[in-house]
Amino acid sequence: MDRETRTFAESHFKRLQRCLPSNVGPSPGRVDFIEKPDSFSYTDFFRGYLLPNVPCVFSSAFTEGWGSRKHWVTSSGKPNFDYLLQNYGDAVVPVANCGVREFNSNPKEHMPLRDYITYWKEFIQRDYSSLRGCLYLKDWHVCRDFSAKGLFTLPVYFSSDWLNEYWDALDVDDYRFIYMGPTGTWSPFHADIFRSFSWSVNICGRKKWLLFPPGQEEALRDCRGGLPYDVTAPEFWDSHQHPMLEHCNPPLEVTQEAGEMLFVPSGWHHQVHNLVIMKSCSGINFEEFYCFLKVIAERRLLLAKKIGSGELECGEGSGLGPQQVIFDIGRIAEVLASVVVNPDFQRVGTSMFSLRPEDLLQQLKDVLAAMESV
Repeated sequence: MDRETRTFAESHFKRLQRCLPSNVGPSPGRVDFIEKPDSFSYTDFFRGYLLPNVPCVFSSAFTEGWGSRKHWVTSSGKPNFDYLLQNYGDAVVPVANCGVREFNSNPKEHMPLRDYITYWKEFIQRDYSSLRGCLYLKDWHVCRDFSAKGLFTLPVYFSSDWLNEYWDALDVDDYRFIYMGPTGTWSPFHADIFRSFSWSVNICGRKKWLLFPPGQEEALRDCRGGLPYDVTAPEFWDSHQHPMLEHCNPPLEVTQEAGEMLFVPSGWHHQVHNLVIMKSCSGINFEEFYCFLKVIAERRLLLAKKIGSGELECGEGSGLGPQQVIFDIGRIAEVLASVVVNPDFQRVGTSMFSLRPEDLLQQLKDVLAAMESV
């Protein structure tokens, strides 16, 4: 990010603060397809998609060098079961039953990957049916359980990733998942944790996304106020059960091909159907949320100390360059400022924290003031 882009971004958020809140976010008429990596910069993505909070699809050229695309897929474009068994066969993986509803999700069990692959092969041989139901391997933390070296390369567009940076610092968890399963597996209607953005790459196969902009989900609630489980089900279109449907716009529909990468913006609800797929992706209380912000803030403050005045005038560079660091500090300060005045947070005893939230906020403000004077 360069200085001009950071200034543009800060102006964007100031304009949002002056506007009245909108119930429904903007919905583009189509999803842009980004074809060539060498002609699409971090600034292009930041200004064109991240700030406006709209989705886009990156072509398979962006993931062409990934080891997972080379080793996990056969020459005919099918999952390479032999390679997966040889390298991960004993791994215990979470598996959801797509044919059983449990609240607005599916019940899960755990099994060795080799057992799931055996099920998958039999499911195909039996004309895509099984007495065990339609099983979908979901939320496998392969990067936590195995070395991720060579599997993928983090795209520069997603290098400022607060959630994974936080969990990496604690070294206990992450939000990098593998999903894989046969035709017919799917994920019910949902939005991602913290309403954060995410990105998803198809290693092989095809999948269909149904995307709804922020606020649109309110028109999808049923007469009891609940969100839908399956927006493709015939009963979903019962106007007695879903009285606000007339205010619902059709979702943006995206068919994601092998190797393509989809950016899912913040707060967008979505439902995903696998047309043959292997996918690689990304509850908390106030104390935990403050610890999350504190970890990211301290890491950005440390980076800010290393920034010289000459560096602020440099060009774009990587996603976590000097201007991105300053931008992140500004956004963290805004979030933290809203947290410390929240009545529920004020009832939390701040004496338990090694650094008082007000003191951390002042540190952030001091750094921003010093940077503006450079």
